[in-house]
Amino acid sequence: MPVTKAHAGARPFRPLGSLLPKILGLTPLPALASLLPLPSLPALPAKVAGLSGALLKATALELTILTGHLLLYPSGIAQERRPAPVQPPPGAPRLPPDGRPPVLLLHGFIDNRSVFVLLRRALSQHGRRVETLNYSPLTCDIRVAAELLGRHIEEICERTGHARVDIVGHSLGGLIARYYAQRLDGDARVRTLVTLGTPHAGTRVVPLADAHPIVRQMRPGSDVIQELKEPAPDCRTQFVSFWSDLDQIMDPLETACVDHPDLLAQNVRVTGIGHLALPVHPAVANGIRQALDLANPGADAKSAPGGLTVA
Repeated sequence: MPVTKAHAGARPFRPLGSLLPKILGLTPLPALASLLPLPSLPALPAKVAGLSGALLKATALELTILTGHLLLYPSGIAQERRPAPVQPPPGAPRLPPDGRPPVLLLHGFIDNRSVFVLLRRALSQHGRRVETLNYSPLTCDIRVAAELLGRHIEEICERTGHARVDIVGHSLGGLIARYYAQRLDGDARVRTLVTLGTPHAGTRVVPLADAHPIVRQMRPGSDVIQELKEPAPDCRTQFVSFWSDLDQIMDPLETACVDHPDLLAQNVRVTGIGHLALPVHPAVANGIRQALDLANPGADAKSAPGGLTVA
């Protein structure tokens, strides 16, 4: 369509809003900007903008993982079937067990063993014997859950011939395992405890969830959290805690670190992923394998250049 110039005598079109004061006999008001000059907004700092982008990516990943986990959840409701121990013939020597202890995976609050599908595969592919345990969703006391865990570990040791096990606990699962190792003499059975997003010092997130008694036990200052702060000079279990700088469930974030003067612990910071991604992300799985392959994870990781890493 050709563009033509306006006729010299023609008046330019004026919006109706500018004509209304004249039509109504009113004095036009000055522009709002001249009365209230608005300062220009500075650009967001690069660090804040970068954090916002990372948070969006982490949230999108969390939603994707949540969708996949909801699909897998029914497959993990039933307890894992465990093969009956093979009894050697009478008089036959009993073969020594594999040098590395079995790994027990312990899920978080309102979850089940299906959360560990990928992690279990990663550990099994590297020759580790891996088992899972579902604790009841009706569990209302961390202490009771820790006692049940202890009985299950005794069964594993009897069945496999190992004197100790390694444990990987996600969220509440890590807290249950720590209580067993630190407060119920479970350090005799647990060589290494790896925790993923576990509220070791308690979390303040979602206050409305306090209706559930086990959530109240995960709050800062609860009886359970206070017990875990008590001296534990003889605890032999070594702790490796993976914590994320974008974990939406940990409030404050550093609550997922093990901070106790008597415990041999290594805290590993993970960047850019949320709570649900910790037991799923391949970089975290690689870090877990590093921790479990060390003879003395807490000491060896601290003495190694850079310690344990998640890249």
